[in-house]
Amino acid sequence: MNGVKTADVLSDVLASVRLTGAVYFDFDLSSPWVAEAPASSEVGPVVMPGAQRVIEYHLIARGNAWGHAVGSPPVRLQEGDLLIFPQGDPHVIASGPGMRAVPDLRVFERPATPLPIVHELGGGGSERTRIICGFLGCDERPFNPLLAALPRMIHLRASTPGPASGWLGTLLQIAAGECSAATAGAENVLARLSELMFVEAVRRYLVTLPEAERGWLAGLRDPIVGRALAVMHASPSEAWTVERLARAVGTSRSVLAERFTELVGQPPMQYLSLWRMQVAARHLKDGHAVNAVAGLVGYESEAAFSRAFRKLVGSAPALWKRDAALASRRL
Repeated sequence: MNGVKTADVLSDVLASVRLTGAVYFDFDLSSPWVAEAPASSEVGPVVMPGAQRVIEYHLIARGNAWGHAVGSPPVRLQEGDLLIFPQGDPHVIASGPGMRAVPDLRVFERPATPLPIVHELGGGGSERTRIICGFLGCDERPFNPLLAALPRMIHLRASTPGPASGWLGTLLQIAAGECSAATAGAENVLARLSELMFVEAVRRYLVTLPEAERGWLAGLRDPIVGRALAVMHASPSEAWTVERLARAVGTSRSVLAERFTELVGQPPMQYLSLWRMQVAARHLKDGHAVNAVAGLVGYESEAAFSRAFRKLVGSAPALWKRDAALASRRL
């Protein structure tokens, strides 16, 4: 690319939105059984207070089950499968299709004991299932293009062939082992495993996207849009214009503008403005002064940056910095 600096965009976004794992629940289930989880907006304050978004996922460590987001048809889950609900939908996991239950937030309360939190549920039948449920916190404000691009539910099957499947399977096996052992340091290991599993799950999902798919993830794999995203993420403080960006990625202004908007859903400069605010929010959360952050994201003056931040984020930078510090103390 003619010496232009580029970035691993997915890694950049994942680093910026600060993945934080994880509270784990280890369910030993006997048929018949059913568990229904409310929306993550209700569960989040219980399991991970202070997290902007909480993503819940379920590993079928033993046996079989059925799972679905409320309002969607159930899918069959087999041992080794992973089910993720990126948009925080209420959902059901059960021993059979069509079963429902009344959500109970008390199940998610964390006692003063080391992780994982073990529950035994069900009717005492001979068919037994073990499900490990994890929670992952991340930033969704001011701008998280990955979250918006993910579906309501991701079902990764253990039977899917390929090298990525083997790597994810290894992570899942380690997580199941740590939950069983409950040894010293297990909570920290589980937290890191939670983050790795989510990253690997997103990578696998990206590979399975249909060719006709639209959205930010589809843009990552497009030759033109993917290069444009990589250039912007590598140097967000540069005085980019659509013309400069097009030259950097080796295409015309009109082709870049049309292709970028078609796939990502917004023009390149609008995307760049929003991403700059996400980078700025990260620096503010880290304690950087407002005037220093302005320069880091390409603004010549603190006043211009503050106006842009307030317009796009809905809050003054200093206020955002204060609120972020308060939220961090609650995590």
